[in-house]
Amino acid sequence: MLDEVKAAAGLALAAAPNQGPDTDGLATWLRGIFGPIFLVVIGIIALFFLFTREITRFVQFLVLSVAIAVIFYYPGVITTIAEGVVQALGLDTKRG
Repeated sequence: MLDEVKAAAGLALAAAPNQGPDTDGLATWLRGIFGPIFLVVIGIIALFFLFTREITRFVQFLVLSVAIAVIFYYPGVITTIAEGVVQALGLDTKRG
């Protein structure tokens, strides 16, 4: 019985370095909590700018909040944009 426990522990330890922590569930959970809070705060601030008739600040705030929301909801877009910029500039991405 002790040999079986040692063998199972050895297999678990051998497999552990190859597997990283699964953070997809955590990221989804955090987006589920902070996403609606983010949208409510954006809405309240936008209404404040509209009621005070500060249209220029409202538009600036709207553009900034859309950029932050895209990064928050689609974090992979940053790497896609960076790869597109590198290809557009003609830089070599595969060094070594």
